[in-house]
Amino acid sequence: MGIELFYLVFLLLQRNDSAQGSCFSGSAVTCEDCLLLGPHCAWCSQENYTDSLGFGGRCNTPEILLSNGCHSSFIEFPTSDIEIQRNNPLTESTQSNSSDVTQIAPQNLVLKMRAGNQVTLQVNVRQTEDYPVDLYYLMDLSASMDDDLNMIKELGSTLSKEMSKLTSNFRLGFGSFVEKPVSPFIKTALEEVNNPCRSVHHTCLPTFGYKHVLPLTENAEEFNEIVKKQRISANMDTPEGGFDAVLQAAVCKEKIGWRNDSLHLLVFVSDADSHFGMDSKLAGIVIPNDGLCHLDSNNEYSMSTVLEYPTIGQLIDKLVENNILLIFAVTKEQVHLYEDYAKLIPGATVGHLQKDSGNILQLIIDAYKELRSEVDLEVLGDTEGLALSFTALCSKDLVLPHLKKCSNIKVGDTVSFNVTLGLTTCEKKSRHIVIKPMGLRDTLEIEIQPVCSCSCQNSVDVNSTKCNKGNGSFECGVCICNPGYLGAHCECSDDLLIVNSCKGAPEHDSCSGRGDCNCGQCNCHASAYGRIYGQYCECDDFSCMRYKGLMCAGHGDCDCGECVCHSGWTGESCNCTTNFDSCMSEDGEICSGRGECVCGKCVCASPGVSGSTCEKCPTCADPCSSKWNCIQCALSSEGQSQEECTEKCKLADATVSKTEGFSKDKSVFCSLQGENKCLITFLMAPDEKGRTVIYNINQKDCPEPPNIPMIILGVSLAILLIGFVLLCIWKLLVSLHDRKEVAKFEAERSKAKWETGTNPLYRGSTTTFKNVTYKRQDKQKVETLFMY
Repeated sequence: MGIELFYLVFLLLQRNDSAQGSCFSGSAVTCEDCLLLGPHCAWCSQENYTDSLGFGGRCNTPEILLSNGCHSSFIEFPTSDIEIQRNNPLTESTQSNSSDVTQIAPQNLVLKMRAGNQVTLQVNVRQTEDYPVDLYYLMDLSASMDDDLNMIKELGSTLSKEMSKLTSNFRLGFGSFVEKPVSPFIKTALEEVNNPCRSVHHTCLPTFGYKHVLPLTENAEEFNEIVKKQRISANMDTPEGGFDAVLQAAVCKEKIGWRNDSLHLLVFVSDADSHFGMDSKLAGIVIPNDGLCHLDSNNEYSMSTVLEYPTIGQLIDKLVENNILLIFAVTKEQVHLYEDYAKLIPGATVGHLQKDSGNILQLIIDAYKELRSEVDLEVLGDTEGLALSFTALCSKDLVLPHLKKCSNIKVGDTVSFNVTLGLTTCEKKSRHIVIKPMGLRDTLEIEIQPVCSCSCQNSVDVNSTKCNKGNGSFECGVCICNPGYLGAHCECSDDLLIVNSCKGAPEHDSCSGRGDCNCGQCNCHASAYGRIYGQYCECDDFSCMRYKGLMCAGHGDCDCGECVCHSGWTGESCNCTTNFDSCMSEDGEICSGRGECVCGKCVCASPGVSGSTCEKCPTCADPCSSKWNCIQCALSSEGQSQEECTEKCKLADATVSKTEGFSKDKSVFCSLQGENKCLITFLMAPDEKGRTVIYNINQKDCPEPPNIPMIILGVSLAILLIGFVLLCIWKLLVSLHDRKEVAKFEAERSKAKWETGTNPLYRGSTTTFKNVTYKRQDKQKVETLFMY
């Protein structure tokens, strides 16, 4: 028992706790079928273990099999395992031969994985110091880059000097590009073809696609001399053919001179966007790019006018395949475009290039330092159907779940990554994947071998005597019957009569698909959900309807797919109570007489009726108001005969009684307002025959009639008072006006300057004047005129 207890603990540790599903569903009749049910399932191959339980009892969790008496040596429970094939230590110091450098550990693994299980392994990466660098300078030589070409004539020397501070093994190369030399990207007139700059009175080279000028070399002066000899060209449209050049520079490894054991940097310099994909259809070029090297004897791209531009996907594949890190050095206007490209291309960076490329040296140095300060893993190979997750352990204190990248690290620091792998399905063939740091040649190769079979399948007793004299093969503790035989020991012949006896109908499955037909009788499978039973395994106690997640709402038992409700409950899922207490209204009626009580709730029948007991009914008649004519007649002392009142009360289905011998518990109090504004109150109660009796009629709060004499007297006094007030006001206004006129007269009078006895308004009736035309001096005639 000590060994079995140890084995049980071991199995519990190996078990995937997150696995779900049932191991003993009964569908597994072989060990291999059992393993496919889930990573937590095991098979007992012990002979005679399941005589009383059937096939399904052999497939279960390891701990249950042990508890049921299966010996640990007969339990088939394969687990995932890691076999390390090669694990060289990381290089800690500078090596004279860079091919001996190891920057990732381990290097080769074999994973034996069971579907549903997960395996976690640790990958360590360390970038070694003084690692060789190959830098290829790819420049746009369109006319707008003329000033940039002049600026980089001494770039080789200065760049080599600066890079020597970072690595002792540095090589430079140079290439250039413009555009596909076809219409509509260039002018096709002969003069324009020979000199695309003719329209601006300048001489330049004919347009070309891509030209490899200088292979990677350690001679910086040679780089300078080559650059000085370069001349610009021109094209018509703004985008250039830069991605054609990038692809050729990546795949033409021999001609460019890329080393296997170096860091590959491709510096792309331009002031314009680049064509890609199907842009070349504008020129009638429809053959897809094949991703191969097409440099001719002159190191020019020979298929520029034949093949389409590469797609972004092709560009990514070739850059990753050849471990090339792309540095985009572009002008300010193009930065946002190339940043979008860089998000898609692994390891790509973008730098802001000045108009004349004056900052190109610092841009390259900064980009190199940025790339060396990061470790980013990439996964290649057959990853379909493989569950992969990463956790970056960038330092002791920095753990980044779900990331496979560490930033801001120093060259020489070791970073680790926890890689968790899992198979979702069981496959018969192995698969290979590669995990590598971006830009480095070092890789971790992983072979994944699915574990889908049992070890007991290796020792099969074909045509075993244990299977009814050789009618089947004895495998993993059970008989696998030959064609034509059935039963736990292949003791029954597989004829139609026996098979049909296990079917409820010819079109049904044998034993309803939930059992095994053994010699004409169904042995129902066990189920984690409940009991399967019946002649054809057609019944169970777990397939009934549920209500709010509970089988038969928790108020019944499931019997062969139907709910048998407990007392007080009804309905298909036993969710309806037969108690009507919750449907009783205040007047003692079920749903106020306006609906039905269904499952303990009122379902109101009439439109507009609402409320938990259908008590709200705006359109329904008021029982008090319907008796108004009868009440009004009983209160009227004149003009209404007793016969008329009796008739009106009869129409209202009521009688008036002056007695008060009625139970107040059954009485309904009513209050109405009459035409004379009086408040009329009365009580209604049913008599012994159920008829409505009105009693205790009272009339109160009646308004007093108006006092007509007092109203007339008040109005008359008001009129007189208003007249008197108006007269007083008029008299006051007249007096004020007279006083104002008198004061004005007195003021005028005080200003007069004549004598008191003389009338200042009087004027005489005669006028005297002298005749000046009369010449006699001694006599003057005075002529007096009387004027009236």
